[in-house]
Amino acid sequence: MDYKQLADDLVKSCLKKGADAAEVYLQSARNLSIEVRNGNLETVEEAASQGVGFRVFVKGRMAFSNCNDLRQASLDNAIARAIEFAGITTADENNVLPDDKAMTSIEGLYDEAIAKVAMDRKIEMAREIEKLAMKDPRVRKSAGAGYSESETEIFISNSNGISKNYKSSSCSLGVSVVAEKGEQKSSGGESCRRRFFADLDPAEQIAARAAARAIDMLDPRMVKTQRAAVVFDPDAASAVLGGMLSAIDGERVLQGASFLGSRLNQKIASHLVTLIDDATRPRGLASRPFDGEGVPTGRRVIVDTGVLKGFMYNVIAAKRAGVRSTGNASRGGFSSLPGIGPHSFYMAAGSASADDIVKSTKVGLLLRGVTGYGINPVSGDFSGGASGHWIENGRIAFPVKGLTIAATAADMLNGIDMVASNLDLNRTTTAPTFRIREMQIGGE
Repeated sequence: MDYKQLADDLVKSCLKKGADAAEVYLQSARNLSIEVRNGNLETVEEAASQGVGFRVFVKGRMAFSNCNDLRQASLDNAIARAIEFAGITTADENNVLPDDKAMTSIEGLYDEAIAKVAMDRKIEMAREIEKLAMKDPRVRKSAGAGYSESETEIFISNSNGISKNYKSSSCSLGVSVVAEKGEQKSSGGESCRRRFFADLDPAEQIAARAAARAIDMLDPRMVKTQRAAVVFDPDAASAVLGGMLSAIDGERVLQGASFLGSRLNQKIASHLVTLIDDATRPRGLASRPFDGEGVPTGRRVIVDTGVLKGFMYNVIAAKRAGVRSTGNASRGGFSSLPGIGPHSFYMAAGSASADDIVKSTKVGLLLRGVTGYGINPVSGDFSGGASGHWIENGRIAFPVKGLTIAATAADMLNGIDMVASNLDLNRTTTAPTFRIREMQIGGE
């Protein structure tokens, strides 16, 4: 089936049935999931899916419907529903569609070799990584291993003349295990996800990292409540970056629900902090030529050496704010309206090594895991449960669990005094290791 032509034709159908403007978002996908446990193959699931989302505008009123049946009668019914719904929604002069027909050129979004790799090999990869992760006698149980892959093609067409599409792929390999010592149990997992099959890390490396995560947290101790430095491992970076993302959401800013809403072009963080949103990196997992509305994507510096330079917008939020869309319309698929979200969001690398940061810390917490909500995007307060390793005299002394950490976002961002060079851009929301000079650490 010619999905591109279908998307274009469906826009015309929306207009013929009464819409003043219309957008069609068509998605075709294939997904494979393989799971093993204790060497036994538990599941192999492969499925193909397709569906269309219709966004229509009638006299400034917007409505949405979707269907996963591409037969003409079902498509006509979905369009009719959307137009009917538009009759009962509230008109808004900001309900507009993009008209930029350009696309960002990005290399390495699709690997045709993924589908050609034999199923037996993929199953064996999952079995092998589980076996490798359990080589250490302290690792007693498997929580499962698996391989997955996906191929997706997106088509967007609208009544402003946009007609675009791209195809992408990804694959992943991972394992989770449990280390035991007496009555203690400690879990650890690791996975690797890439656009191209050939780029997956060797199973030995992934397995070794999973086992080390489990083993390293055996024999945890408790420390006294105190104020001390906290060194954020890349695994814990989302505790900070997640709250930042919510706070730079343009819709939240318009609603007055962001602690950064009035801080544009002001210093909000240490000069060591530069935050970037990038959809253009070759083979990047979050890279794409256009966003969920068809707006061309790009690379944007959100915080430049501590100064807030911008927020993220989709088309409607941008119209309300009197600015242009930043290409940050996010979409969960054909069954959802576009929201606002990042592509690859990260803190730029510094010049120190992760080891240097630990060595220069007299007393503190090497944070590897956080539970809770992280930074509250409205108030800027931060709190959460914490686990990791305690640092004494520049050396990792022992594992810790059951701690809490707390601070304000302002104190955290301005308190960053060291940033490492170990940035892994194969993660989509990430940071290198960095240190906050002091936070409240709750213990015994």
